Amino acid sequence: MRSDLVSVLPIALDPLSKSSIPVQLSEQIRNFVASGILSPGDALPSTRSLASRLGVSRGSVVTAYDQLAGEGYLTAEHGSGTVINPDLHLLKPVDKDWGKEDLSEPKRRLLNLDPGIPDTSTLADSAWRAAWRNACATPPIDVPAQGLMALRKEIADHLRHMRGLVAHPEQIIVTAGAREGLTLLLQSSGDRVTVGVESPGYPSLRKIPDALGHRTVDVRTDASGLVPTDLPHDLDAVLITPSHQYPYGGSLPAARRTTLANWAETTDTLLLEDDYDSELRYVGMPLPPLRALAPDRTILLGTFSSVIAPQVSCGYLIAPTPIAEKLATLRQILGQPASAITQQALATYLASGALRRRTQRLRRLYRKRRHIVHTLLGDLPGAQLRPINGGLHAVLICEAPESEVVESLASRGIRVTALSDYWGGTGAENGIVFGFGSHDDDTLDWALSEMADVLKEKAAL
Repeated sequence: MRSDLVSVLPIALDPLSKSSIPVQLSEQIRNFVASGILSPGDALPSTRSLASRLGVSRGSVVTAYDQLAGEGYLTAEHGSGTVINPDLHLLKPVDKDWGKEDLSEPKRRLLNLDPGIPDTSTLADSAWRAAWRNACATPPIDVPAQGLMALRKEIADHLRHMRGLVAHPEQIIVTAGAREGLTLLLQSSGDRVTVGVESPGYPSLRKIPDALGHRTVDVRTDASGLVPTDLPHDLDAVLITPSHQYPYGGSLPAARRTTLANWAETTDTLLLEDDYDSELRYVGMPLPPLRALAPDRTILLGTFSSVIAPQVSCGYLIAPTPIAEKLATLRQILGQPASAITQQALATYLASGALRRRTQRLRRLYRKRRHIVHTLLGDLPGAQLRPINGGLHAVLICEAPESEVVESLASRGIRVTALSDYWGGTGAENGIVFGFGSHDDDTLDWALSEMADVLKEKAAL
């Protein structure tokens, strides 16, 4: 067993105790497991090294280890050392303040159908591995606050080819994702601002202004997205998803885009465009960003989460030049959150054309899974499947209370989200939201069949 993988145990022996050394040792190791200091699979020191550190005989340590092994706490294999039994369920923590749940009972793990999770099973191809191998071998030494210039150039090229948007690298700020980009933007405001947020809307983004001390106002949406004629005139900014409204998936029509752009110009309001899922369309071509129509009033928040993986934690922000310069100054103070190695790897990956090829493959894959959703859930009693024009999730309107549907699916091992979670106030529709992108076809087929059974049972009541 490598010495750097061995746990350092805070054992304190009491020479005046009536308990023997082996009993004290075994009791303290049991307590370490119960309190979470030691977890299943953790390596323990050898009997010789622990005896030397504690100043006791090796036989005392051997006796304690043998006792714990007999109780099932420890396992030992020749050449592998002694470890906490990997199959040992954690005991309930001694300190009740560490958590309220009882860890002694294993919980059933639910199949995660959360919206927005992509399929990453084919991500690590030769182009992906080569990009990371080269970035790790020669990491960039000097990364500007705005982000690596090579990556910003590739992002600009990618958007020109895939989204029909012309952006200068100096207008691009590399971020750790859309949420971090929005946070940076709001931090640069200096004053408390009022932000209009779509209702329903993407929960992760709509909560950020409030968390930073700003004011949010719900703005109305319908099947086609935001309704610009209903916008109040006292907003400093509007957070909008014109290409793929969340969660219903509508795309803002051309007439509304023009109305919105004119309104923003007249009222001196910023449009914060969340471009999430925009490249994953199944009906027609991806729509150009709103920023192409109103470049002086629009800040675009982009990410690679859907077409690469959320775990990469890298995205971008595109702003008018004066705002981009202000953000770059703030970034100098706060630092660049995306690692230099990640930025270099993504720059290489984009430059190879691999992301464009991957996006095309994903569209075909997700279009097939979208067909599975339509086949199994498109014609159910007591439920209505909303159109799926793009993205990685679907919305199912239910007659049965959504809480009952969510609970029934959980009892069958499937996790979905209640539709009402996407509303900021009243007026929520009753239904569920679920992702269909991350699991293979057979797993998805099973989960959706279970979903259909639950809805049929509810409709029959």
